[in-house]
Amino acid sequence: MVKVSSFAELETLRKSIVARRDPQKAMITVCGGTGCHAHGCEKVAAAFRQEIEQQNLAGKVDLRITGCHGFCERGTLVVVKPQDIFYQRVKEKDVSTILSETVAKGNVIERLLFTDLATKEKITRELEIPFYKKQNRLILGNNGSIDPTVIDDYLAVGGYAALARSLQRMSPEQIIDEVKKSGLRGRGGGGFPTGIKWESTRRAHGDTKYVICNADEGDPGAYMDRSLMEGNPHSVLEGMIIGAYAIGSDQGYIYIRNEYPLAVKNAQIAIEQAEDYGLLGKNILGSGFDFSVRINRGGGAFICGESTALMASLEGHVGEPRAKYVHTAEKGLWNQPTNLNNVETWANVPLIINKGADWYSKIGTRNSKGTKIFSLVGKINNTGLVEVPMGITLREIVYDIGGGIPGGKKFKAVQTGGPSGGVIPESLIDLPVDFDELTKVGSMMGSGAMIVMDENTCMVDIAKYYVSFLEGESCGKCLPCREGLKRLREILADISEGRGEDDDIDLLENLSVALVDGSLCALGATAPNPVLTTLHYFREEYDAHIKDKRCPAGVCKELITYCINNEKCPGCGLCVKACPVQAITLTGKKKPAILDQEKCIKCGACYDVCKLCAVDIK
Repeated sequence: MVKVSSFAELETLRKSIVARRDPQKAMITVCGGTGCHAHGCEKVAAAFRQEIEQQNLAGKVDLRITGCHGFCERGTLVVVKPQDIFYQRVKEKDVSTILSETVAKGNVIERLLFTDLATKEKITRELEIPFYKKQNRLILGNNGSIDPTVIDDYLAVGGYAALARSLQRMSPEQIIDEVKKSGLRGRGGGGFPTGIKWESTRRAHGDTKYVICNADEGDPGAYMDRSLMEGNPHSVLEGMIIGAYAIGSDQGYIYIRNEYPLAVKNAQIAIEQAEDYGLLGKNILGSGFDFSVRINRGGGAFICGESTALMASLEGHVGEPRAKYVHTAEKGLWNQPTNLNNVETWANVPLIINKGADWYSKIGTRNSKGTKIFSLVGKINNTGLVEVPMGITLREIVYDIGGGIPGGKKFKAVQTGGPSGGVIPESLIDLPVDFDELTKVGSMMGSGAMIVMDENTCMVDIAKYYVSFLEGESCGKCLPCREGLKRLREILADISEGRGEDDDIDLLENLSVALVDGSLCALGATAPNPVLTTLHYFREEYDAHIKDKRCPAGVCKELITYCINNEKCPGCGLCVKACPVQAITLTGKKKPAILDQEKCIKCGACYDVCKLCAVDIK
């Protein structure tokens, strides 16, 4: 690589990269995100390389390993360009046929196409699939078309143009004003206005100023930041460089989970490539501006997603938060002014600079601008990453994009905002999704985890799960969080195990108030949200557990009994084979099985394997 030392040289380089590429040339893109790695994308990519050679297609077909396309449940995903034919659940055995039929002859392989569950229609192109139709993939869009380890791919789609514009045509104050006008709010959970945070850090007194990218994504079910960092790390870097120039910083850090090895790898490659081109380091693009970025890997502590705990960890200390009256914009990392934003927030910045604050602010709602990426998981047909405009309803996400609930079961609730968020019931399914509306109903935006629950989800069990998670992740520094979460978990365990008492509800509510009012940081202050929202919207389930000693969802083991339905059971023996303690026996051919209640450990294996619904839960 040759260093680019001016804005003109960057544009010349970009034009030369585009000129060398033939948009009509056949190209195979293979999703290389972590989700598709779990489906064997590396073997699929290797098979394509081998088959391209064997079928004498070298030079005629390009192969590109991209980032996550979002439709994780359907991996491995393959797109054949320029026709944009979208294939899902591709295996090694399919590679030869794709090359010989689709690439060579233009024939579509129907068995690899997506089938719409509602219409049974086979869909050929990615953007015509219901999962993608209502999305607005401003941030994720390039994930499916560029190789995250090749900087030229990013430059070819306009990468680093926003950086050039910022350094050449805008003052730091103008950049900050543009970000403020855009209405961009932090995507990491708090939703604080990004431009105001930048302005505060720029105005703060300090010899050195730092910018940090928070990639310590710890919410169960959340993987938006991971996929962005894996699939398009240069967009994050570009946002950080622009932010550093606006703030007056020459040093940045990416704090990333060590459990994200592919994201760490691709981010490091991106940093090195940007340095080689002169887009990071000394005198960037001949502007006189210096900026460097280092990666620090976190040890997997959920608390280190909190800004001051993250900074303590960066300094080499135990990851513990500090009191909020000292603002990190004034005294953050090493007691110097520090600006921290998460991965998605930084990736929005180049868009705002390139297209303008007016364009950006027209997307979304009055106080929540732009798009938001959610990880849509749980009891949902279409699992994956979705990027939608702020203000879209939960119904549109769950049914139009998510494809509804598997098995025709009833939608019950959705958890937003991770373990510190709230559970939103079916009655509020038409709620617009933005910062303010979610807060009004007791939940929060959080980093963007969205976990869908069906009729077989127990709300007491859900509250217990999240409280247990947060108890284990609490740093233990302040008493309300350390002891309060432990006691909340104990009460919820008693209720779910049949030992609940009438005054437990009051206890849960009083303890929750103590955590909200007395905790040192937001982890403790928001920890009661799952308890408070499930109590508010599903009080009858708590009453059933406490008063009737019954779990309506059939989840809490101590409150349920598995029974064989004699009218439905054909005596097939599947449940007998599945039972790990030999509690089920057959008495003869085509006769119902018999379940010994004294031996039954209530593992649910018989219920899971019975396809005729002959196992009842009482």
